[in-house]
Amino acid sequence: MTSMNVAGLLYQVSIWVFPVLLAVTFHEAAHGFAAWRLGDPTAYRRGRVTINPLRHVDPFGTILLPGLLLLLGSPFLFGYAKPVPVDYRNLANPRRDMMWIAAAGPAVNVALAYVSALVFHLVPLLPGPFGGWLAQNLFRSVLINLVLAVFNLLPLPPLDGGRIAVGLLPLRLARPFARLERHGLMILVLLIFLLPLLAGQLGLRIDPFQWLVAGPVDVLSDMVFKLAGL
Repeated sequence: MTSMNVAGLLYQVSIWVFPVLLAVTFHEAAHGFAAWRLGDPTAYRRGRVTINPLRHVDPFGTILLPGLLLLLGSPFLFGYAKPVPVDYRNLANPRRDMMWIAAAGPAVNVALAYVSALVFHLVPLLPGPFGGWLAQNLFRSVLINLVLAVFNLLPLPPLDGGRIAVGLLPLRLARPFARLERHGLMILVLLIFLLPLLAGQLGLRIDPFQWLVAGPVDVLSDMVFKLAGL
């Protein structure tokens, strides 16, 4: 690999790593903070109510998996952090409070997307190369935070949207729905990765990720940039 290729690769890594770490760190810290404020100190005692990314990073899910997808030229990045521990027995109203805890992560991601868009106004004031690098980071920060928010709000356990759905459903439906959590990641893999591949072999275009995540993110990103005056 030539020095030019190495420099290009390092540049690409640099404009993805910072926004990914920022989005994941604040997402998980928000879960921990919400749980702490609602009466469960488990995450706080384990050092998870912090913006130190090292406390939230999963070596494979946060670094290796997204990096591999980036190197392979994947059209989207996928990854995850260490889940924040919550002991629902410490909560005054477990069903209600778990909904607030689950919603805290996506809510913070939407807020970060808006703040990232606002910071774009500073880019023209910075030197050319650094301004361009910051603009790339900010643009990806908006998209990554919105992707995290929308993806995590899908109503399937163990995603945040699944936990919110469990709190909203009547108990007779919530209990069997919550048991989907043990199969949730497998269902996501089937929907997002395997179904499009199998459909493509049959000459069909089926892309749940585009319908459920990418499409809504496009709409939300337009709204965020407009609200930020861009």
